[in-house]
Amino acid sequence: MSENENIKHQDDEANKSANFTENPTEENQEEAIENQAEAEVQEEDDLPQEEVENTAENHHKAMHDAIAEESEDEEVSKRHDIELKDYHSMSQAELIREIRDLVKNEKVQAIREHVQEIRHEFNSKFDEEYEQKKEEFIEEGGNEIDFHYATKLKNEFDSLYFDYKEKRNNHFKDLKKNLNENLKNRLAIIEELKGMIGAGADMQSNFNDFKELQERWKKAGPIPRDNYNTVWNDYHHHVERFYDFLHLDREFRDLDFKHNLEQKLKMIARAEELAQETNINRAFRELQMLHKMWKEDVGPVAREYREEIWDKFSEATKKIHENRQAYFEELDKGREKNLERKNEIISKINDIAQGEITSHHNVQENIKKVEALREDFFKAGKVPREANEPTWKSFKESVRKFNRKKNAFYKDLKKEQYQNLEKKMELVKIAEDNKDSEDFKATTPLMKKIQADWKKIGHVPRKDSDKIWKRFKGACNAYFERLHAIQDEENKEEMEAFEKKKQLLDSLKELEMNENPQENLDLVKAKIAEWKQIGRVPYKMRYIEGKFNKALDKFFSDLDISKKEAEMLKYENKLQALDEANDDRKIEKEAFFVSKKIDETKAEIRQLENNLQFFSNVDESNPLVKEVLKNIERHKTQLETWKAKLRKLRQL
Repeated sequence: MSENENIKHQDDEANKSANFTENPTEENQEEAIENQAEAEVQEEDDLPQEEVENTAENHHKAMHDAIAEESEDEEVSKRHDIELKDYHSMSQAELIREIRDLVKNEKVQAIREHVQEIRHEFNSKFDEEYEQKKEEFIEEGGNEIDFHYATKLKNEFDSLYFDYKEKRNNHFKDLKKNLNENLKNRLAIIEELKGMIGAGADMQSNFNDFKELQERWKKAGPIPRDNYNTVWNDYHHHVERFYDFLHLDREFRDLDFKHNLEQKLKMIARAEELAQETNINRAFRELQMLHKMWKEDVGPVAREYREEIWDKFSEATKKIHENRQAYFEELDKGREKNLERKNEIISKINDIAQGEITSHHNVQENIKKVEALREDFFKAGKVPREANEPTWKSFKESVRKFNRKKNAFYKDLKKEQYQNLEKKMELVKIAEDNKDSEDFKATTPLMKKIQADWKKIGHVPRKDSDKIWKRFKGACNAYFERLHAIQDEENKEEMEAFEKKKQLLDSLKELEMNENPQENLDLVKAKIAEWKQIGRVPYKMRYIEGKFNKALDKFFSDLDISKKEAEMLKYENKLQALDEANDDRKIEKEAFFVSKKIDETKAEIRQLENNLQFFSNVDESNPLVKEVLKNIERHKTQLETWKAKLRKLRQL
């Protein structure tokens, strides 16, 4: 459509609106303000992706609608200065921080898109958490109608969003008042313009008055979006009529036509530059500004130039729109890769959900894997708009599937734990019933058995674990403390032996050696003999034997005595303890242990001797050969010690 045709179309629209109401009803004003509340300038991450025909008319219609939308709020362009972040990848706490900073530091009319996206992402994450908790509640036997779930983060977010809505509502109340006031002013200007056409004043005066009206029109401010096109058409129609009136004095008209042509040629040149601009959004926003200037700030040109300059401006507009469409097509290609990545993540979560759960540890490992995949999902970036909801739905379903299986496992585990609780309570009752028993011969094996059974039963619910353990342990301890007290009374001699050995151990620690090795060795042997003569100590105090052997090691390291002899001297004490215990099972166990050590040492010697065959052509002075020979001798010495121990054991 040429500019001439466009102007004729606008004239027709203006004539149709001859009955335009100067004072819109309150209902119309409310509707306009509500439309403003829903309006927003789309940015690169959230623009509609409709297919637009490659015609100048459609491109200009899209631009026309965008200008009408922005006209309602002259500061709307400032929202482009606020970074639109990747809210999809943020946690609930991070989203709260973002909305708090926006509401506190930015103009409310400039953050609508940001707040809505933050709200969408926060609610999506909370809904996922809500559904999981709800499923757990129902699986544990709860009634769905009784379920309620809220978090501190949710309450904090709702409070911040409420603050935003209050600020926004207050802004729109003020905006509504200003828009309607500006509308009245513009309508008054149109009426003044009507009155100038055909006025009797001289042309110079009329032209000056007309220029003044134009300046007032430029500064009149935004009006309700629903009124924008009709008011502009009406104004433009009467401007054209005024220029027709000016034909009575061509000097004024041609002078203004020339000025307007110069301005529009500059705008065409800038539009052609913008067609080469790589920043698509910046080019589109500046093109909006040029279209607004073309319509509102610059008047018509001579008729012979109108179609030519309009075609040039239309061609540049078309090119910028085509660049914009290509940009978003390329953007969608990148989002297709994000979609593939997210589908892979969903598939991995489904694989985990379908896998078999074998243990609590297995579940915890899978929880970590799913949580890591969940984080990857949010960091993967946006997907094409048409795939957004299906992808999000598939993701939530895969996570729910895993959570259901996890919850079912813990439900069965909890059932098993309650069964374990019943079994352990039976053992608690047995322990408490027998803790005061005097029949130690019959009760002691029973108490030991229930202690062993307790270890085999398994876990119980955490809330009961400590409580029943304290009861069971208290009953068992009470019984065995009484038993040990009686045994201690019966074994005074053993207690006396313990005290003597304790004193002897203290004296051994303070013993000082002289310069005669043989006298020192005889002194140590005398201490060992004295230790053996003291006799047996109580069972629970046999740890003192180990302390005595450690004390001997200190002296043996300083004495000129073979390791075998030192080891056998210490072993005599162990043999005495075994003999005094009069327990054939323990002696057999020790003999089995020593025999096993003999076999292992022989095997080590054979292996080392076999290794020597690899050095058949190597001199014995070779470091490797020397090391092997040294190990063989060390193992042979150990073998002789073990054999000596076995001979001693057999004497018992």
